[in-house]
Amino acid sequence: MKRISFEFFPPKTDEGRTKLLTTQQKLLAKKPAFFSCTFGAGGSTRDNTREMVDKLREQHADTAPHLSCIGQSREEILELVRGYRDSGVRRIVALRGDLPSGMGYAQSEVKYADDLVRLIREETGNHFTLEVAAYPEMHPQARSFEDDIAHFKRKIDAGANSGLTQYFYNADAYGYYMDALRRTGCDAPVYPGIMPILNVANLIRFSGVCGADIPRWLRSKLDDIKDDEQAVKAFGEEVVTRLCERLLAMGAPGLHFYTMNQSQASLRILDNLGL
Repeated sequence: MKRISFEFFPPKTDEGRTKLLTTQQKLLAKKPAFFSCTFGAGGSTRDNTREMVDKLREQHADTAPHLSCIGQSREEILELVRGYRDSGVRRIVALRGDLPSGMGYAQSEVKYADDLVRLIREETGNHFTLEVAAYPEMHPQARSFEDDIAHFKRKIDAGANSGLTQYFYNADAYGYYMDALRRTGCDAPVYPGIMPILNVANLIRFSGVCGADIPRWLRSKLDDIKDDEQAVKAFGEEVVTRLCERLLAMGAPGLHFYTMNQSQASLRILDNLGL
């Protein structure tokens, strides 16, 4: 049985929050292992994330808050962790997070994701399942591919359970990453992050920010059809379905969908896969 999960971001309006709960209801048809809800740079959506997780958990108990350490004090992090534990949350996506503009790393007491994982384990033992980030195409700030692999292994050694990858469109990148990881003796499961293609301009912008590569052939085809929304969605569905087929055939233990708070594209891809 392959594990399926869906990621949301916390909407800023009441209308957005109501819509997201409707989206979640539609995605429940696929019996996901969990949902997750992101956390802004430097904790900028901290309260919004906490409130949204509470609402999402009313419909699916296993909803995981993202928690990033950059821009927060050790005590602020522990306050959130204790609050989640006391409210019955059983899973956290533990991340370093992005620096808010104008802030330096020196201002953060907990600087790296492995430190955050260690802190959560010291405070709460094995209460939480801890998911951490993985980068098949290398983290944009990593010094080398080997260094990035070593950093993921440190997160697992610190007590994380499994990895969720940045999205990518080259299945071989995932295969190579997993081979490199296994050579270090790390056998933790790593779930590919899947980004449905809904809007060309947004995809290019997101990919530029997070360092995800859009292969040249894919970029060229999307450029040709970018003004035809239905063509983009149909082509995107085909491309991402084929990507998922390859990943599952390569032994990926499941899929983690970056939904952009929408249900249709993820549902159609999963239908195509027979999942």
